[in-house]
Amino acid sequence: MDSDNQEVVYEFLPLLRIYKNGRVERLLASETVPPSLEDPETGVFSKDISISSDPCISARLCLPNNRTHNHKNLPLLIYFHGGGFCLGSAFALYYHRYLNTLVSKANVIAVSIEYRLAPEHPLPIAYEDCWTALQWVLSHSRTDKPISSASNHGKESWLNDYADFNKIFLGGDSAGANIAHNIAMRAGAHGLKFRGMYLAHPYFWGSESIGSETDMDTEVKAINERLWLFVNPSSVGIDDPMINPFGPGAQSLSCLGCERVLVCVAGEDPVRERGRLYCNELKKIGWEEDRVKFFESEGEGHAFHLHFPETKNAQLVIERLASFLRC
Repeated sequence: MDSDNQEVVYEFLPLLRIYKNGRVERLLASETVPPSLEDPETGVFSKDISISSDPCISARLCLPNNRTHNHKNLPLLIYFHGGGFCLGSAFALYYHRYLNTLVSKANVIAVSIEYRLAPEHPLPIAYEDCWTALQWVLSHSRTDKPISSASNHGKESWLNDYADFNKIFLGGDSAGANIAHNIAMRAGAHGLKFRGMYLAHPYFWGSESIGSETDMDTEVKAINERLWLFVNPSSVGIDDPMINPFGPGAQSLSCLGCERVLVCVAGEDPVRERGRLYCNELKKIGWEEDRVKFFESEGEGHAFHLHFPETKNAQLVIERLASFLRC
């Protein structure tokens, strides 16, 4: 037996172990599932596509069964999964199930991005993968200029036939919400403005405690800090604008490339104060009430709606997200 394959050189429990030969064992890895011709629960169609072979970026597309044929009338959700930048997959069972439900209730077409994970691919690689994926999606628009020099009409028929590129939404949960924010900031710097963005339990942090964080267990704080430095070892620290949009040197949220925002938090989530602050900061710079929405699930923990979708509170989150995507 190869001893290098068995010798642990680093542990980040309960997330993963790294072995001497470089192998990464993801302890919380979710079961992956194939796309479905027609999901028996929701009727949603899905398929997997390749966005880029070098680097390797792919996605799962989800299409509702009550679409209007031959009309580009469906809002388009570009979705980024969570997992602390080191776990998760667009093909994981709970993300597949979650997006099928959301797509069905909101009547949108969704592109769920499979980006590369740390530690094999440390940040900012995930951000760059998602930016590349955004360009690929926009290349299908005949009316919106893509950022890249790609053709104005792409190869993916579902996007060509059904997506309304005047109704683009970005969305994500946890680390995926962090990605959505950073992609929206970069999009705004390129003069792009999307219909909206939702951030569910966004993973933001900072060196200065805010709100209830002042009473938080020091070990919980340390885990949030350690995770960021683990997935982004080249970062300037926990006040890096990528993880702390309100810290020193962070760009103003006025640059955000979207027209409206919904932030969802959970009452027992250690990062909930950052989501609340995000909405407050938008209002401070002049965003009107109808453009900034905030929704809190009291008594719930981080990403509960993904892992316990059958609960009443999880269903309320889905309904709120679906309503936002229909606006």
